[in-house]
Amino acid sequence: PELNSRWKDTRLRSSRYLNNMVEQDHRGVKLRIKPMLGFKVFDRAAVTIAGVELMHRIRKGQFNLGRLRLKGQAAPAIWNAVLSA
Repeated sequence: PELNSRWKDTRLRSSRYLNNMVEQDHRGVKLRIKPMLGFKVFDRAAVTIAGVELMHRIRKGQFNLGRLRLKGQAAPAIWNAVLSA
């Protein structure tokens, strides 16, 4: 009796296609990693995934590079500024 009253306001939600959206989002990463047989070092995997996620955010308009004021900077400086933002 106690369990039923605890869960009476709980609704079961099902997102049938949510997993497909996640898989589609990572399709590009999978295509590049498969020929390499995965990553040998975790740090390389972390940097690669961070880069892919950053590019997705930029493409979707979720990250504004203009506010960082990086015009004329070298690529490593831009990368470090973006990762720290």
